[in-house]
Amino acid sequence: MAENIYTIDATNKAVGRLATEIAIILRGKNKPTFAPNMESDNMVVVKNIKFLKFTGKKLQQKVYKHHTNYPGHLRSIKMSDIQKENPAKVLEMAVLRMLPAVKFRKKMMQKLSFE
Repeated sequence: MAENIYTIDATNKAVGRLATEIAIILRGKNKPTFAPNMESDNMVVVKNIKFLKFTGKKLQQKVYKHHTNYPGHLRSIKMSDIQKENPAKVLEMAVLRMLPAVKFRKKMMQKLSFE
């Protein structure tokens, strides 16, 4: 199969709406040959990631939490801190959490790239 490359401009697009659009393409649901147990051959390239739009007070209020499975080791980081370090990480995390937890989720995420 030939790979289909989709280029998306992220300028002034909301993070969640853009993430759903990317997840649908990576999953292959935009094709008539979609099967939930098959990996799609779509690739997504996102441009202008620095110009994403955040609605409401998400940058100041949204907190990502991760537990290390040790007692008292709940780690949390604000969305604004992640956005300052790596603007693509926020969108990448949103897309990752929208994809189903199947064996080929990591392969689907490798088909997502940023410019």
